Amino acid sequence: MVDLLTVKYKQSGKSSNTDSMGMREMQARAFAARNSQYLLLKAPPASGKSRALMFLGLDKLVNQGLRKVIVAVPEMSIGGSFKDTKLTDYGFFADWVVKPEHNLCVGGTEGANSSKTKAFKEFVRDPSAQTLVCTHATLRFAFQDMHPSEFDGILVAIDEFHHTSAGEENKLGSLIDAVINHSSAQIVAMTGSYFRGDAVPILLPEDEAKFTQVTYSYYEQLNGYKYLRSLGIGYHFYTGSYLDAIHEVLDTKKKTIIHIPNVNSSASTKDKYSEVDHILDVLGGNVVQDPVTSIMTVTLKDGRKILVADLVDDGPRRVAVQQYLRDITRADQMDIIIALGMAKEGFDWPWCEHVLTVGYRASLTEIIQIIGRATRDSEGKLHAQFTNLIAQPDAEDDDVKVSVNNMLKAITVSLLMEQVLAPSVNFRPRSRIADGEYVPPGTVIIEDGTAPVSDRVTKALENMDNIKAAILQEQKIVAPAITGETEAEVIAEVEIPKIVERMYPDLDEDERQTVSEIVHTSMVMGSTGGLFDEADLPSNAQFEEGSDPKEESSKPARPGADSEAKPDRKFVMIGNKFVNIENLNIDLIKQINPFQGAYEILSKAVTTDVLKTIQDTVVGMRSSMSEEEAVILWPRIQEFFKAHGKKPSHTSSDQYEKRLAEALAYINNKKRERAATTA
Repeated sequence: MVDLLTVKYKQSGKSSNTDSMGMREMQARAFAARNSQYLLLKAPPASGKSRALMFLGLDKLVNQGLRKVIVAVPEMSIGGSFKDTKLTDYGFFADWVVKPEHNLCVGGTEGANSSKTKAFKEFVRDPSAQTLVCTHATLRFAFQDMHPSEFDGILVAIDEFHHTSAGEENKLGSLIDAVINHSSAQIVAMTGSYFRGDAVPILLPEDEAKFTQVTYSYYEQLNGYKYLRSLGIGYHFYTGSYLDAIHEVLDTKKKTIIHIPNVNSSASTKDKYSEVDHILDVLGGNVVQDPVTSIMTVTLKDGRKILVADLVDDGPRRVAVQQYLRDITRADQMDIIIALGMAKEGFDWPWCEHVLTVGYRASLTEIIQIIGRATRDSEGKLHAQFTNLIAQPDAEDDDVKVSVNNMLKAITVSLLMEQVLAPSVNFRPRSRIADGEYVPPGTVIIEDGTAPVSDRVTKALENMDNIKAAILQEQKIVAPAITGETEAEVIAEVEIPKIVERMYPDLDEDERQTVSEIVHTSMVMGSTGGLFDEADLPSNAQFEEGSDPKEESSKPARPGADSEAKPDRKFVMIGNKFVNIENLNIDLIKQINPFQGAYEILSKAVTTDVLKTIQDTVVGMRSSMSEEEAVILWPRIQEFFKAHGKKPSHTSSDQYEKRLAEALAYINNKKRERAATTA
């Protein structure tokens, strides 16, 4: 297995500690924005979003004059997160209480829409009722027969907000739009992943601008744990059937969730029950199933006994397995869970150390939720691991393009996870920082004294993760970048500005350039480890010219400066050298491909023939030559001619030379067109 990403954490305990009101760090940050009419809370699994909403909802009821709080969750099982909670025991001024008749996530079935819809309407129209928990479906069905004005004075809280979108067919998205534009209702939207696999935005830009956004990063969450020290994201490539390779990545000494592929996936054998049986055979030869709990005891080849839960079997036994898993209170009560479509969103097994996922997962949201199963903090758990077992393209396979696409999409998702999970780097314009304002670590100051950035630029930078998600969902951009077929400058100067222009069409050219450069810089930093404190630099660190701390310390002190003061200098790694962020040069950054790490992983993990097959396939899917790319490649064409004494050839086996030849042909065609026009 090859790790694409390994992040180490400081175990500060900050994200687990509570203040005098019983709030953890993320919850206190959200509560500070409690007066916002529309609040978007982005925070990872296990950070305490459910309780954060309780704090917010109670303040809206008690101190802000709202009539009611409605909490909508995607499925009934998640409704348990909003059960009655004694918050006053920890210092808060009120307790969270939901009357049994107003908890529409218990009793009956999710299909009983009519009775739940009726109960929802009765709640809204009952002047004494205050809190209700329901599913997204119940909220949608009830809203169809109600006027948006009936939600005046109500807080509508949407949990797992990534289930909505601005797409025309998304009814939950239409509901949010109607509530915003036709009522005085307030909204709290919560999500652990503000990305969708279908590339449709969650909110329209004009609606998103109305939301106060509170972000608590994955890195902040994991860095503030007490026990977990590191997280790895890795890939293992297999040929043939995954069942013949799973033993290579399955460690029976690790608490593991195995997600087998969907039956419609190319990785599936189409017989999910046989796949479970095969995995059990890999574990050991003797399997005994408890008649009450349906949990299996498997005797391994070395004599150890482990407990295995089968969530793939969707028969009557699954209910007993689910009940057993809900009641687990100790690490020794479960070892391996095998699942298909379950044990993802909202599933809580704190002792899980490894999530082994077979096959390509199309949705970044799904990947984030899966990784979240292993990133709970738990005593004795030092490392969490996500492994994606994916098919290696077969050079002889007629369907190689699909296989290449799936591999590159899987790695692309991890590249965005690299941005999500690594130390966050924030960009703040100097003009937007007040005198004496505390600037948190990991902040890069944009010097804009001569031309202060606009509100539009600031808003775009606040939502930079959305821009990155859009970039990484463009296969025609990312695939050539991963395989080294696209020059870094093309990514920085052509492709990223196109995405920014599409997402923020009201930006002028200078503003678009500013945002594009900062997005690219952030991606480069994310792919090379983020910001480094001077004290944390390795002893053998190499520095770009002008960034060596030894040279800096040898300079004479500024007049009036404290001779004992030692600045807390920050560095980024560009290429294989460290650069003081005060010396960052945009031209230097433009030369760095933020996807280079993925190419290195590919080149190590697959054979030369397979890598060439991947590159050839990518060339075929790449977008056609543009004028912007041709302009960037022109100096390289000249360099090629000087080095080889010939023009680049279309028939070359070297893909880079062929791309130069395409650019030269484009340039020559443009010259002929212009000559014909002026003749």
